[in-house]
Amino acid sequence: MEDLLIQVLEEAFGYPVSLQGSYTPEDEYPDHFFTFWNDSSDGTSFYSNKEGAIVWVYSLNFYSNDPIKVNTKLLEAKSVLKANGFIVTGAGYPVLSDEPTHTGRGITITYRQEL
Repeated sequence: MEDLLIQVLEEAFGYPVSLQGSYTPEDEYPDHFFTFWNDSSDGTSFYSNKEGAIVWVYSLNFYSNDPIKVNTKLLEAKSVLKANGFIVTGAGYPVLSDEPTHTGRGITITYRQEL
């Protein structure tokens, strides 16, 4: 599922998409980038003792050295992800940044994968 998430975001925005926490202290942050974390991937829709779907839940964060983009790009991503089958609700929440030059905002996204 991560491949789909990365592909959709990279194609739509051209910004790097990485696993949350994958930048080391020695890495220089890109000006603008997305990170994600898989919060859960629970099975559902059990019929005849068979799993019928997996519900993937991710935290998606956008970081930027431009505080305006932190809000606007995350909301643009919300529309793009919805158009690609993701369930995205709400307006997001602030997330901490390890770099004083960057601010971040996150949102929770869900994808139901039928098996």
